[in-house]
Amino acid sequence: MKKKVLSLLLLVVMVMVTACGNNTSSNGSSANAGSNAAEGGETDSGDKLKVVLLIPGTLGDKSFFDSANSGLQKVKDELGAETKVVEMGVDKTKWEPTFNDIAAEDWDVIISGGSEITEMFNATAELYPDKKFINYDTDIDEAPENMYNMSYATNEVSFLAGAVAALATQSDMANANPENVIGFVGGMDIPGINAFLVGYIQGAQYVDPDVKVAVSYAGDFVNPAKGKELSLIQYNSGVDVIFNVAGGTGLGIFDAAKEKKKYAIGVDSDQAMLLNETDSEKANLIVTSSIKKIDSAILGAVKRLQDGTLEMGKRDVLSFVDDGVGIAENDIYKNIFPADLQAKVEEVKQKLTNKEITVDNAMGMETSEVEAIRNAVKP
Repeated sequence: MKKKVLSLLLLVVMVMVTACGNNTSSNGSSANAGSNAAEGGETDSGDKLKVVLLIPGTLGDKSFFDSANSGLQKVKDELGAETKVVEMGVDKTKWEPTFNDIAAEDWDVIISGGSEITEMFNATAELYPDKKFINYDTDIDEAPENMYNMSYATNEVSFLAGAVAALATQSDMANANPENVIGFVGGMDIPGINAFLVGYIQGAQYVDPDVKVAVSYAGDFVNPAKGKELSLIQYNSGVDVIFNVAGGTGLGIFDAAKEKKKYAIGVDSDQAMLLNETDSEKANLIVTSSIKKIDSAILGAVKRLQDGTLEMGKRDVLSFVDDGVGIAENDIYKNIFPADLQAKVEEVKQKLTNKEITVDNAMGMETSEVEAIRNAVKP
């Protein structure tokens, strides 16, 4: 009996020694891999870089979140990283606990995006100084030393979208009408959305100073039914092209465009191409899309993190100069938007790239200033 007890004690000691010496998680990643991966792109044990994307919502919006997920896929395909995407859902009370839970795991790089999550994301980064964090879209400058923030010149790319809309409404395109009125449907009446709006209005006025712009806000980014309702009201009032800046809600804009045989402009991703396989009729009514190149931005940031050139603790604004924004110039755009109008849009794009045109930004405006701009073009 004594021999059995002694054997059991020896076995326990051996297990404890082995566990203390190994210090790895269940998947073999080093427990302190975060800081080393961020410095050189590899962990001490030579494991793959581990990158996780946290979505403050759900995938399937054919826009903002899907573009980020595409960026994560590029990180996996082009950098050979181990990746995971976590959909945190629309219950905001679950976001901060999820950030902290994921940060406590052995991920090297933790990515999320949006000004709405920035404060809690920053707080998580401060609790885990050995991990690296990337916020792929925020308008807030403050960032911990282990956080890199990005935003996009949405006012400039929306200026170009406004030029497209104004040219389309006064053209002889099949679904254009004689009314000189274009539309805008935003998710919420907030500075980030109004940055798109102000640029859109100024771009339309650059083409035609007399253009009118109908503006609606859904108060929601995940309600396609509301997006369709607001769009039908605009189309019925004489609008023939609507700019979607409403996330998942904006999918309803395309439903309304199909029903009324009118045009739309997408946002964040090339939404025509995303919809083309499932509903080509709907896709062929999306003249172009105002694109934040979120997928390329995420890939570029992780690459620079690997080679040690990414400047942490700051925010970069990506513009036409950085190839951070652009409009979709796909086959649909080339087929339905007349060539002479495409040439005019290209001229405007070059002027924006060369900084020959200055576009106002609602991010720095008082509410009253934005309201005055809206009212000046109200139909």
